Amino acid sequence: MAMSAATSQSFLLNNPTTHQNHPSLKSTTHLATFSTTHFHPTTTLTSTYKSVSITCSAASSTTTTPLQTASSSTSSDRVFNFAAGPATLPENVLQKAQADLVNWRGCGMSVMEMSHRGKEFLSIIQKAESDLKTLLNIPENYAVLFLQGGATTQFAALPLNLCSPDDAVDYVVTGSWGDKAYKEAVKYCKPNVIWSGKSEKYTKIPTFDSLQQTPDAKYLHICANETIHGVEFKDYPKPSNEKTILVADMSSNFCSKPVDVSKFGVIYAGAQKNVGPSGVTIVIIRKDLIGNAQESTPVMLDYKIHAENNSLYNTPPCYGIYMCGLVFEDLLAQGGLVEVEKKNKKKAEILYNAIDSSNGFFRCPVEKSVRSLMNVPFTLAKPELEAEFVKAAAVEKMVQLKGHRSVGGMRASIYNAMPLAGVEKLVAFMKDFQAKHA
Repeated sequence: MAMSAATSQSFLLNNPTTHQNHPSLKSTTHLATFSTTHFHPTTTLTSTYKSVSITCSAASSTTTTPLQTASSSTSSDRVFNFAAGPATLPENVLQKAQADLVNWRGCGMSVMEMSHRGKEFLSIIQKAESDLKTLLNIPENYAVLFLQGGATTQFAALPLNLCSPDDAVDYVVTGSWGDKAYKEAVKYCKPNVIWSGKSEKYTKIPTFDSLQQTPDAKYLHICANETIHGVEFKDYPKPSNEKTILVADMSSNFCSKPVDVSKFGVIYAGAQKNVGPSGVTIVIIRKDLIGNAQESTPVMLDYKIHAENNSLYNTPPCYGIYMCGLVFEDLLAQGGLVEVEKKNKKKAEILYNAIDSSNGFFRCPVEKSVRSLMNVPFTLAKPELEAEFVKAAAVEKMVQLKGHRSVGGMRASIYNAMPLAGVEKLVAFMKDFQAKHA
């Protein structure tokens, strides 16, 4: 990612066992094509970094090699990736993964080759779960599940696990993903849309006291941040019935800010936007809600099965979980989610200010009070310039700015891993583009 030397997101690796200065080891592709003799633990190559001693015995411990920052700039051949997901990852995390790709901590194998029941991977998944619990301050009466199938699979898993076919549930639909969740629930229970922003093109969130909740609803479902439309809940509704639980799809703002987990019965999120690569789905569920699945529930959608087997009922997405663990470690190293939120607010403020101060050249349709810190949709007053904008931005190494196909325009996704330098470069480009075309 093209970044200035002053950027706080600029990182280098600190792991001598991977021989970072070897000229051939510049990418994971090259790493994968080398024979194992190149990575024998006794091999010594010159390194300018401080040595860290790591042996295979460390695999049974939760101690990890720290991710470290450095003052030099990051790879000049990387772009600023504004994709909505899969999305940009912290470069220091990628470098750490690259360093350990062939031989994880001197164990003689990659994480991709490990048995999911071996002590090495058990240490990885247990550390990832522990760090996530620390990040979100997850209470003891909640279980953390690392699953597959994306958040979309949870659209079915939720009603199958939380209610019977005749039970009522409520949905607040603030965008495309909330709408899809509702439509899937129709197959397994009796869902009610108690509010929809569709008529106003999903640009706002309702006031909570205006919601007409179903008295005996099993749960109230929201999408905490709508990736496509850029609408984000800044606070959360409280179910009117104390027996009704709040359920949230947090895929696109997961771990972007502190959340009071105790307000929710279930939180679920696809990892590929803020905490890892695609392939991992995280479910945080209150333990007393586990074990009540409908009879017809497929075994792979039954939370009880996964909870009893510590997310290891079948082979999980091992490498994806490992990557999530590295991201959790990095977020903790930044000072936790309070500090992460401060950075996200600063980035969003800079970008929204650029849009709002453009005299209408750029426009964001979302109501200001609920604008997303993660996904910023905007249009041009002259739609015919949008394709040129996206193309010119790509030339300047800023990619994936085209809006979702269902809404058009542009969208800049500025997740945790998007550095301030990326947003600053985009804003400078926007001002220059306006000056040329206003």
